[in-house]
Amino acid sequence: MDTGAKNYLRYLEGDDEGIADIVREYREGLIFFLNGYVKNIYTAEELTEDTFFKIMVKKPRFNRSASFKTWLYTIGKNTALDYLRKSSKHTRVSEEELEKAALEQAGFERGIIRDENMLAVHRAMDKLPEQYRQVLHLTFFEELDNGEAAEIMQKTKRQIEMLIYRAKQALKAQLEKEGFEYEE
Repeated sequence: MDTGAKNYLRYLEGDDEGIADIVREYREGLIFFLNGYVKNIYTAEELTEDTFFKIMVKKPRFNRSASFKTWLYTIGKNTALDYLRKSSKHTRVSEEELEKAALEQAGFERGIIRDENMLAVHRAMDKLPEQYRQVLHLTFFEELDNGEAAEIMQKTKRQIEMLIYRAKQALKAQLEKEGFEYEE
C-alpha cells in the first residue's frame, strides 16, 4: 500500500492529519495535471481544492486495483471534465476537444501506471542477489545482448542465459511476494 493510500485510510479512521498529508503530497502535481484540461492555473487550483473536498466529504471507496495517485487524479480529471461541461454552456468547448483531453488523460494514466510498475520492479530488483540485478540491468535496461552482458560479467553466453532465466524467476517471485499484480 502506497503512502497516499495509507494516509487516506488514516483519514477515514478519523486522523485529520491523513488528509493534510495527502494535500501536501499531491496538491502541486494535481494542479499542473488539471491545468492541462482547463488551460487556466487559477481554475486548476480551484478544481484541485474541489477534488480534495470531494474525498474529504464524500469519502469515496478507494479501489486498490490502481495506485492512490491514479485514483486521486481520476477524481480530479472527472471534476475538470464536469467543470468543462458546465462551463461549455457559456463558452464553447467542442466534443473533439473533450475527446482529445480524455485521450491525453488515458495516455497520462498509462504513463503513471507504467512508472509505478517500473518503480515496483526496481524495488524488487534491489532485493535480488547482485548477479541477478546486474544481468537484468544490463539486458533489459541497458538493452545489451547476451554476448555483451557475458563479456561485461566475464561469463559465457550460456551462463548468462541461465542467469537471466533464474533472475527473472527470482524477480517474479519477489514481485508476487510484494503484492504486485500483473496486467492482463
